[in-house]
Amino acid sequence: MVQAVSLFSGCGGSDAGVIAAGFEVVMANDLMPYARDVYLANHPETDYLVRNVSKIETFPAAELLVGCYPCQGFSQGGKRDPSRKINTLYLEFARALRAIRPKAFIVENVSGMVRSNFSHLLDDQFKVFGEAGYRVKAKVLNAVDYGVAQERKRIFIVGIRDDLDVEYEFPEPTHGENQGIAHVTIREAIGDLPEWPVGEFCDQDFHWYYMSRDRRRDWSQPSKTIVANLRHMPLHPISPSMVRIVQDEWKFTHEGRARRFSYREAARLQGFARDFMFPDTEASSMNMRYKVIGNAVPPPLFEAVAKALPDLWD
Repeated sequence: MVQAVSLFSGCGGSDAGVIAAGFEVVMANDLMPYARDVYLANHPETDYLVRNVSKIETFPAAELLVGCYPCQGFSQGGKRDPSRKINTLYLEFARALRAIRPKAFIVENVSGMVRSNFSHLLDDQFKVFGEAGYRVKAKVLNAVDYGVAQERKRIFIVGIRDDLDVEYEFPEPTHGENQGIAHVTIREAIGDLPEWPVGEFCDQDFHWYYMSRDRRRDWSQPSKTIVANLRHMPLHPISPSMVRIVQDEWKFTHEGRARRFSYREAARLQGFARDFMFPDTEASSMNMRYKVIGNAVPPPLFEAVAKALPDLWD
């Protein structure tokens, strides 16, 4: 089996996709203890290091390197500050790339990276990865077009080592109006789960910011984007619909019960396995369960990108 190394791995969304694509992840890494706990509950065979990536001095041999370095500086939900140090973690990824010299690499990040005020950082990633000896391509993909029950646009950066003389082509969408397979709906993803899973969803008040936009989709639609902040999680379809009052102000159409998606439902809507486990550990909390899932890559999307790699492994 072809081996892969994963950096900034979180709870394993990217790696679940890599494993489904036929690879073996021999090492994963992140700073968050609960991300490690969730990862190992679902993929116990991987060596997982809870460590700042800059402190990792050696890496195992691998033919594929994957990584999802943090994106708070680019995200719509973040501070959008191009000068933040977190925006340059790609340099640590490039250090690992030079050390391992895999045949290919895959990076995922938020689509906000393509904004004009971040273009210099995206350009520098191309430059750094190119100088490391890779031909690099990038494209924004929407998870809903690859069998995920959620609208989620993300940029993927893929590199193939120069000496292999092959090109990477991003996968074509598999779901949608013109694909012959409809988008996966909320009902298909979570319709079998309890309507009121007490203790598994955030029941805090819907504050003014939450009510500044429409947070709800119907059962027959894909979900809005799953986020890492439990208070901003989209509404479950059993909630009343929302209607716009004025700009940046919405209200429920009636006073029926309303709730956010639970963390377990969020995992399903991200495309994780139906038996995905959230272990009870010292690091666990409702906030952490939402956070690790909201920060994750939808596994089916990463799987599609990994499967589109040319046959480099002979």
